Amino acid sequence: MITKDKLAGMIDHTNLHAYADHADMKRLCEEALRHHFAMVAVNSYQTAYCHELLKDTGIHVGAAIGFPLGQQTADVKLYEAADAISHGADEIDYVINITEVKEGNYAYVEDEMRRMVDLCRQNKVICKVIFETCYLSRNEIIRLCQISKEIRPDYIKTSTGFGTAGATVENVRLMKETVGSEVKVKAAGGIRTLKQALEMINAGAERIGTSRGTDIMRECI
Repeated sequence: MITKDKLAGMIDHTNLHAYADHADMKRLCEEALRHHFAMVAVNSYQTAYCHELLKDTGIHVGAAIGFPLGQQTADVKLYEAADAISHGADEIDYVINITEVKEGNYAYVEDEMRRMVDLCRQNKVICKVIFETCYLSRNEIIRLCQISKEIRPDYIKTSTGFGTAGATVENVRLMKETVGSEVKVKAAGGIRTLKQALEMINAGAERIGTSRGTDIMRECI
């Protein structure tokens, strides 16, 4: 069993649409504050605006980095993350370089992850690593989990929500079983109902990324 308040504190309330305007961001922040969500997840450009709206509330601002394809160089991702942190980001969700995973170049992926985690630790910011599991094999997911277990970002995350599929119970369970207690798991992508959120939590997720946070809260009443 999970209480409504505990569930709310596990939700990353999300709006990553390219067309989101200030009114959308203001609504997102007001909803996060009303329900006491963990954070708002936004594109990095929106960080400063959301930080101003949420400062001193305890609600975090999370910046999406290398989003949604992960196809920037590591240096560019590091620069974007540092810029977001300088504008008030409390959490960083960055997308791995999927091309290098497919090439079997795990040394590149590991170096990129280590550098991002180090940057976040230096700035006392939470780091989440987005795998985009819909493009990965089971063995690739396991290998990324093993790297994460060594480097220890705060969270590994299933999906951007912009891929061909989102979170699945099977992948959340696989990720959690592989990293154990060393790293937390965030499920994101396609989670629209209370039932889905609870299934992900029961599989091992400790954060839920969703644009339907208010709808899920209404189901709790």
